[in-house]
Amino acid sequence: MREYRLGDIIDDYCVKCKQIMNHAIVSMLNAEPAKVRCRTCHSDHDYRREQAPPPKVDLRKQALFQEVLAKLDPVAASPEEAAEEVQPKATKARKAKKS
Repeated sequence: MREYRLGDIIDDYCVKCKQIMNHAIVSMLNAEPAKVRCRTCHSDHDYRREQAPPPKVDLRKQALFQEVLAKLDPVAASPEEAAEEVQPKATKARKAKKS
């Protein structure tokens, strides 16, 4: 592994640009980069080792949205139940054609 020094240019995920960009090392901790500065937007942040942060999912918003969908169209809100309801109708139609 390469030894880093202050001011070295490394690739890292920029939280402001939302891309992997060139960064300059601003601070070190135990011979590892701790803080970096984006050379494109000049924002400082922790060194992320080129990994994007996990997406934020607001579970409350998702639950409220599902509740609204259930009130509008109960069949569309639960696709598993809708699939079960469609299959018996299809078999009834086939039996009617055979008769």
